Amino acid sequence: MTADSLPELPANVLAELSRHNLLQSLMQRRVVAEAVAGETVDPEVCRQAREQFCLQNGLQDDAALSAFLASQGWSEDDLRWQIELPMRIRAHCAEHYRHKAEAHFLARKNQLDQVVYSLLRVKDGYLARELYLRLDAGEANFADLAAQFSEGYEKQTNGIVGPVPLTQAHPALAERLRTSPAGQLMQPFQIAEWWLVARLESYTPASFDEATAARMAGELFDQWVRQETSRRIQALLSSGVATARA
Repeated sequence: MTADSLPELPANVLAELSRHNLLQSLMQRRVVAEAVAGETVDPEVCRQAREQFCLQNGLQDDAALSAFLASQGWSEDDLRWQIELPMRIRAHCAEHYRHKAEAHFLARKNQLDQVVYSLLRVKDGYLARELYLRLDAGEANFADLAAQFSEGYEKQTNGIVGPVPLTQAHPALAERLRTSPAGQLMQPFQIAEWWLVARLESYTPASFDEATAARMAGELFDQWVRQETSRRIQALLSSGVATARA
């Protein structure tokens, strides 16, 4: 049998996992485990991670740790695996995906740029124009007008949105934010049923540093995991094993 068939589990268990939408989660974890099984981790870093784990879970002595393991159904090896897994994943990503990280970053850069902007949304175009004129003349500020008039979620944040990825905004708004100088009030414009008044406060282009490189490598690994999980699930389903019923 191949790894796709999860041979240690009987068909009725696989069918139950599939019925409750747990088969994909199990397969995904197996894919990750197999991928990173050969990675080595620094023993001292592992020791520190174990201490931190015990601290976070209130495990102050061996008795508390033993009770915790029993409650989880874990052995000492299981605990070690859980503690080491994030470090193994990071090591695997650095070794196998770091060299592709910059290309992935460049492809994703527009989605990673961060903006902070002030926003008012109303459904009355005349009101939007009035609010714009008051802001432009310095007679009011975004915080006060947002609290009083805005009909969007920015009403709760003094009119401030962000920092958020630029692509989180509606494409029409995102384009204006991309090309507007910081601090310049935009004249009212319409998106669907809304009239918007906006002002870019700051625009922070994404930079490719070590933290970003690690994040991009992680994203590439996650993509591979999803693809491999899907492939294995399809192989399993096509064999008819996962749809068998007790």
